[in-house]
Amino acid sequence: MILTALFASAAPSISAVALAAETGTGAAPVNAAAMQATDARTIIVNAPRGRVDTAVFGKRPFMRSPRLSPDGTKIAVMMTKNGVDSLGYINVTKPGSAPIFFAQAEEFREAGDRTIGSWRFVGNRTIVFTVASREIIGGRRSDVSRLVSYDIETKKISPLAWEGAGGSGANILFIDNEKETLLVSRDVLKDMSYSGNPEVIEVDVRSGKFKTVMRPNVEVSSWLVDGKGVIRAGVGSDGDSGKQRLMYRSDASGTMKTVSNEADTTFTGTQITPDIFLDEPDMAIATSNKDGYRKVYKVNLKTMQIVGDPVFGVKGYDVDGPIANKDRNQLAGVSYTSTRDRIRWFEPRLAEVQRLMDEDFGRGNAQIIATNDGETKILMLIADVNAPGGYYLFDTQTGNLNLLGWAHPVLKDFEMNPTDSIRYKASDGLEIEAVVTYPRHRTVRKNLPVIVMPHGGPFGVRDQQEFGFFPWHQAMAELGYVVIQPNYRGSGGYGKEFVKEGRKPNGYGMRMQDDLNDALTWFAQSGLIDPKRACIMGWSYGGYATARGAQRDADKWKCAIAGAGVYDFPMMKAYDTRSFGEFGANFQATADDLISISSARNTNGPWSPILIVAGLRDARIPIEQSRTLVSRLKGSGKKEGTDFKYVEQPKGTHNLPYEDVHIEWLKEAEAWAERFNPAYIASDPDKAPPVAITLASK
Repeated sequence: MILTALFASAAPSISAVALAAETGTGAAPVNAAAMQATDARTIIVNAPRGRVDTAVFGKRPFMRSPRLSPDGTKIAVMMTKNGVDSLGYINVTKPGSAPIFFAQAEEFREAGDRTIGSWRFVGNRTIVFTVASREIIGGRRSDVSRLVSYDIETKKISPLAWEGAGGSGANILFIDNEKETLLVSRDVLKDMSYSGNPEVIEVDVRSGKFKTVMRPNVEVSSWLVDGKGVIRAGVGSDGDSGKQRLMYRSDASGTMKTVSNEADTTFTGTQITPDIFLDEPDMAIATSNKDGYRKVYKVNLKTMQIVGDPVFGVKGYDVDGPIANKDRNQLAGVSYTSTRDRIRWFEPRLAEVQRLMDEDFGRGNAQIIATNDGETKILMLIADVNAPGGYYLFDTQTGNLNLLGWAHPVLKDFEMNPTDSIRYKASDGLEIEAVVTYPRHRTVRKNLPVIVMPHGGPFGVRDQQEFGFFPWHQAMAELGYVVIQPNYRGSGGYGKEFVKEGRKPNGYGMRMQDDLNDALTWFAQSGLIDPKRACIMGWSYGGYATARGAQRDADKWKCAIAGAGVYDFPMMKAYDTRSFGEFGANFQATADDLISISSARNTNGPWSPILIVAGLRDARIPIEQSRTLVSRLKGSGKKEGTDFKYVEQPKGTHNLPYEDVHIEWLKEAEAWAERFNPAYIASDPDKAPPVAITLASK
């Protein structure tokens, strides 16, 4: 294929971009007749001079996760209005037509309510989506998932293979768009007998009929399929021993045989599992961190030997994973994160599109997220690192790049507070990378108040430069604070040795905590922040680190803002042992003395004033964790309203899925920080700007 033929009928440059006029809802209809050729760079909208109200940052995305039909004529997408998600589709062959919605998503507001998870086309006529519900099973909250189809022609919604399904009935392994069938892995509930080991069924999405193609195997908890829809491997793990078993066969007629069965005692992901089955006999594309950093390799699955040199790696960072081509038999690209998400494309056509987009919008600002079968229509998310951005449809035959809708319903493409990635030295010499967000309204970047915001996880997770689904760094920077998000030791993406540093006995709650304190020291020495005007704020593990900081280092933090944290590790380990087994329960706290690193076990003595927020329906961190901390703070003489404040969210879950719950978290954080560590004080050379953008002004 000659790449110059890619834009054979296009204008001379893809910088000539067609943008539709905005509608009141934040969407732009795909209307070729009404479009004007506009330079691509004009999509950037200048941020307002006044401040954006904190509640705005809690809004759900207006548009998310668009999916193209194989022929490129339709786009399935979730859109939000008045805080409620609705699933629908856009017919791009009918310019100016409104989206057609067919399902409304309400998250787990009550046990038993259903919500919509993911969606995709099967053929060009049917949209298949996942519904999930949170049920009370055996006295515990559990998630149940099912598949549903929507027929665009008949407008009929039908359940798919619900009969005989156990808790998980919606794991799609393979889609055949021509036959309009899919392979689904599901656990089984038949004749009142439950099997947690999944079977694989083939489902006809038009008729709803299904048949079993792979029976459950006691050693397998997940099945892997090649590009022809053949089940080639199974993976299982033992929660007590930690061993992960990989079973493999060369073709559909072969017998599954164990090719590896090892435990990863480092919890750094040392086992190899295939990502792409190649057409070469027994060969696959997989990732391995055998040399310290995760890279992409070719692997012989019969011998489990890596073949040749790395196919792709990034100096100083792990790769995230391979991306398969449409036929799922070759490597099309690799996703990785350096200072932000990136993709290296190997497929020539997509590599050329990416190169041209990088030239027009800046490297990394345009991300290819989906294509149709012929790669003539390409869905893209285009966003500067400090802006929510928007979704666009790129037509490679005409060169037009049409705005489908902004990701954020209020901020659209505002360039918000600038961010940077900076490396600092911890007190023991280890280099730490941090994302720093600068408050755009401050006239001088010197001696500013600061919020240190540790991410969740903690292991295998990291922060990067992006606006993000939860733009808390932007919300707090907009108030006038510098926000520092340290990727403390144990964070993912920096190689397995960096993770192991956090997993040492002196890591959790100690050296990992020192990394946060050391950020204050380093950035104070640079002159950027005033270390005497510092708060700490985080959710999940970040909530743990926040409470630990309030308890352990009360002299460093003017206030603490903790959400959904673990505060009593002996209690949490007992819960995790029941959920994940003896081995799996060791993934979290690795300290020898769990009591000493538990803030709820050490409530005597000085504490920073702490805000504690928790969701009653949190299925990952039981509400008892927060209630225990509150009870023990009271027992130690701490006064509610002065030394601490507790906000329990009746409809809250671990992932803050509801707009009102999310906004409450941010507004409570704003009020607590303002009370104990105001962003602007009398000695500052500047004053807080007035609020210019609110939810009412969208």
